[in-house]
This record gives sequence, structure tokens and C-alpha cells, in this order.
Amino acid sequence: MKVILLADVKKVGRKGETIEVSSGYATNYLIPRKLAMLSTEANQNKLAKDNAAEEARQKALKAEAEEAADKLRGVSVEFKAKVGSDGRMFGSISPKQIEDECFKQHGIKIDKRKFIDKYPANAIGYTRLKIELYKGSEGEVIGTVSVHISEDK
Repeated sequence: MKVILLADVKKVGRKGETIEVSSGYATNYLIPRKLAMLSTEANQNKLAKDNAAEEARQKALKAEAEEAADKLRGVSVEFKAKVGSDGRMFGSISPKQIEDECFKQHGIKIDKRKFIDKYPANAIGYTRLKIELYKGSEGEVIGTVSVHISEDK
């Protein structure tokens, strides 16, 4: 029986593939669990239409990410921190704080989970952190945010 997979199924195939499986496996396992649908002409057309819509959505997401990367290129997020007598900073600036300040100061929305450099900024001066803004079939878009930490007096 020919079926179109609606999700990745281990040792069977990946989402969107048309495969041949036994009729019992298809009717008793794959179809009731919404992991597959019968391979008919109507379902093939629906799959092609869904794939085209998904491709358009991915292109839009990538364009949005490239726009955000361009905005981030000239942006510096400012922080003030207390410094000890030896010149070392107390505490550190976390990715969550950078995310919040980037939105407050410049109106750019980024996700703290997308930081490639997971370490917190903990030095006086400028630090450049990379952010993965988009990752998909069309490639990836990486932006860089500049964090300036100055001494709080």
C-alpha cells in the first residue's frame, strides 16, 4: 500500500516521502496515529500545495532574519556594572538581559536561546556575541550584537 508520510517515522522514512508499506502496518498503525495518509492523486496535490506554502514561509522567515541581522550590525547595547577595586566586574550580563535591553533600546526582538556564544558578558568594554537568527533549508543567517559594558560610578 502506498502512503505519504506526514511525520518522520524511524526506520521507515521522512516527512513528505511516498513509500510502499504493508497494508496492515498502514491501516493499523500509520494512518490511525496520523503519521501517514493514503497516496491518492488528491493527497499528492495537497502535499505539493503544502510544500509550496512551507517554502514560501521559509523564504519570508529568512528575509526577516536578514533584515534583523542588518539592523543588528550597527547596534550597540549599553550596560553599566559595578566594578571592584581590582578592576573586575561584579557578576555578569546574561543573554536574557541582552535580549531585554536590545528590545528596550533599539526595538529589535531576538531570542536568548539563539545565542551561539552561550557565555555571559563579564568584562568591561565591548563584547561581540553571535546570534543564529535563522536556520533552515535555505541556509542560515547569523547576526552579531555588540555589548558595551561601562563602569557604574
